[in-house]
Amino acid sequence: MVALIVILIVAVIVLVTLARTIRIVPQARAGVVERLGRYSRTLTPGLAMVVPFVDRVRPLLDLREQVVSFPPQPVITEDNLVVNIDSVIYFQVTDAKAATYEIANYIQAIEQLTVTTLRNVIGGMALEKTLTSRDEINGQLRGVLDEATGKWGIRVNRVELKAIDPPASIQDSMEKQMRADREKRATILQAEGQKQSQILTAEGEKQAAILRAEGQRQATMLQAEGQAKAIETVFEAIHEGKPDAELLAYQYLQVLPQIAQGEANKLWIIPSDLQQAVGRVAGAVKDIAASPPAPVTDGKNPE
Repeated sequence: MVALIVILIVAVIVLVTLARTIRIVPQARAGVVERLGRYSRTLTPGLAMVVPFVDRVRPLLDLREQVVSFPPQPVITEDNLVVNIDSVIYFQVTDAKAATYEIANYIQAIEQLTVTTLRNVIGGMALEKTLTSRDEINGQLRGVLDEATGKWGIRVNRVELKAIDPPASIQDSMEKQMRADREKRATILQAEGQKQSQILTAEGEKQAAILRAEGQRQATMLQAEGQAKAIETVFEAIHEGKPDAELLAYQYLQVLPQIAQGEANKLWIIPSDLQQAVGRVAGAVKDIAASPPAPVTDGKNPE
């Protein structure tokens, strides 16, 4: 019975010793080994052997990229306005030894460092610039955090600002300003449209007037050419017919009433040779009246 108890105790000791000797480290993990309280080595992924009761393996560290979201932090801008900024940090442990011994709690340290850096960066910017300069703020935060956390064995890969919330009164003022700006742009665009419309209308009227004037000019030219051609034709016909003085005088008398019919002709001049023309026409009429009538025949020879 005693022997069985001894065997069981020995078996338990052997199992405990084997459990403390053989360690399996998962992928993307790292373990810090302390021998008699001092740093000995860092365990890499895989099977590892340690000296039982002499070596102690601290809790494994995750070497994957980690994401930490911090609660909104009140920050005062350059123009003395309080804004709440919600940030997200992407970091990765690159040195397990430094992350274990150089800082007690690196996550808390990163959070406090982020808050102080945000206050320094935002404190030098006005509210409008803060709202439109996220990339600049992210770059400055990443540079400061990466430099400060480098000695802790941590690399800050990315910093993002999830939200920048100004006070409610400032939000209302900004919305009113944006609404006024939109209305202003709409009014300007409408005025520009009316201006362009008036310009195009004026250009169209100008082109139409030019075309009408050109058409009237061409019509007048064609009419004048037609009148000149008609006068030339009449002149040639008159010369070919060789009219006598009585016929010219008669035509002259016929034209005179037409000259006097115009509404604008309040004053018109009578040529000096009008009396001679009237005398010639009267003489011609008198000669025609004095001449004997032509005999009327019935188609037979007179006896």
